[in-house]
Amino acid sequence: QVQLVESGGGLVQAGGSLRLSCTASGRTFSRYAMGWFRQAPGKERRFVAAINWSGSSTSYGDSVKGRFTISRDNAKNTADLQMNSLKPEDTAVYYCAGQYYGDSSSSSTDYTYWGQGTQVTVSS
Repeated sequence: QVQLVESGGGLVQAGGSLRLSCTASGRTFSRYAMGWFRQAPGKERRFVAAINWSGSSTSYGDSVKGRFTISRDNAKNTADLQMNSLKPEDTAVYYCAGQYYGDSSSSSTDYTYWGQGTQVTVSS
């Protein structure tokens, strides 16, 4: 079992950058694929990015390709999301999620463990 805590959210102007971090508890973090999802008010939770357990494979939602980068550090039990060229439509609560020995899935139903979320607000 793993517990996930997100950090790094905040308010930023359009065109700016933020780096989100997901810190996991437990000794088996390296066995988990990690994903980032986001949910805007009144909308469904949507896929942002994912990285497989080894870090050899990543995937991105179409709306963030070329702007966001997911990475992981298994020694530190962290999975980060670097967000550049932010737009007002990126405003949402961002959640990290973990899938045991997963393969960078874009489906939220594949993930077992979820953090509480961190708010990202991009002003125009």
